[in-house]
Amino acid sequence: MRVLSTKKLLQNQRELLLNAEFSFLDYDALRVTYLDVELPETATNSIITSQNGARAFLEHMPKVDAKTSHYCVGKKTAQLLSENGLKVAHIAQNGAELAHFIIKNHKNEAFSYFCGNNRRDELPALLKEAGVGCNEIIVYETHEQLQTFNQTFDGVLFFSPLGVSAFAKVNPVPIAFCIGETTAKEARKHTNKVVVSNATTVESTIAKAVKYLKTNCLQ
Repeated sequence: MRVLSTKKLLQNQRELLLNAEFSFLDYDALRVTYLDVELPETATNSIITSQNGARAFLEHMPKVDAKTSHYCVGKKTAQLLSENGLKVAHIAQNGAELAHFIIKNHKNEAFSYFCGNNRRDELPALLKEAGVGCNEIIVYETHEQLQTFNQTFDGVLFFSPLGVSAFAKVNPVPIAFCIGETTAKEARKHTNKVVVSNATTVESTIAKAVKYLKTNCLQ
């Protein structure tokens, strides 16, 4: 079996494929640039929905009040913050889920949303509709890196909607293995063969691909 990852994999992630006797290629479909921005003097509550957002936010750590509560999407995003001594108040699976939690439990509070230039609309739109104060601060930019592959893959691993878009602009999409439902929604625009990971981690996405391909393609 041969798969492509639209994100460079760490060694332990590569070993999940190698141990399954899969061959693979990996590349970064997206390039991220962190911006030099001024954080607000006081941010009682912050929203961070990606690991890139967390890394960009941590660039400004000396200015961050340790009492700030952080509301995150994804366990890896939350882990980056907690490992740096920041208080993680809640972890959601996606932006819409996080928005509904905030509306239900913290509707009268104000939030600062640290995001990228290509952030999705669901979370800020839901908060605005509910009258929740949300100040958006763009802390990083994401740029597509278009690369054509002149070979076939049994499946492609996708980790963001924009990564799907970048790949699909110059390549056909075979079976798409997606890190979450938001990414899967974009993948369904390009293929009817979409498989969603059990958890929003790279490792879970790889495990899902391995199990699916071994079960369905090695009969």
